[in-house]
Amino acid sequence: MASPRILVAALTLSASAFIGLVVSEGYTDKAIIPTVNDRPTLGFGSTYHEDGSAVKSGDTTTPVRALIKAQTHISKEETIFRASLPGVALSQAEYDLYMDWVYQYGTGAWSKSSMRRNLLAGQYRASCDSLLLYKYSGGYDCSTPGNKRCPGVWTRQLERHAKCLSAQ
Repeated sequence: MASPRILVAALTLSASAFIGLVVSEGYTDKAIIPTVNDRPTLGFGSTYHEDGSAVKSGDTTTPVRALIKAQTHISKEETIFRASLPGVALSQAEYDLYMDWVYQYGTGAWSKSSMRRNLLAGQYRASCDSLLLYKYSGGYDCSTPGNKRCPGVWTRQLERHAKCLSAQ
């Protein structure tokens, strides 16, 4: 049975989702470009420092600083995410998986997404299915069979989609 939905304004990312997010992102102590045409990423997938400045090639971090950076980033994104869904109710599982998506793609992409439009229209299943539209990285279709360029992008979307469906 799906968990009850409550207004998004009352939700926050669960601790287990935060841990899952940083595990999915992986850790790097030096800034890298994870996929072609991506931005420099540091720590647990952070593209920005706590002060809002962009991560640059050559930047370094420690595991503790990286966790603080990730939490700061998520807190800022959550404020924008909650404001983007006035009157919408989600279960904790739905909230967590959409916030995981937002951490990867950003609130700019979220605000234009079909997931958001579908949630605002009360179309929860359609919003889940919209997750599968986000399968590209650097213009490459990561769902291509045998893909060695960005397989994690597609795997993560399939996992999110399955979690979303099970929350319905």
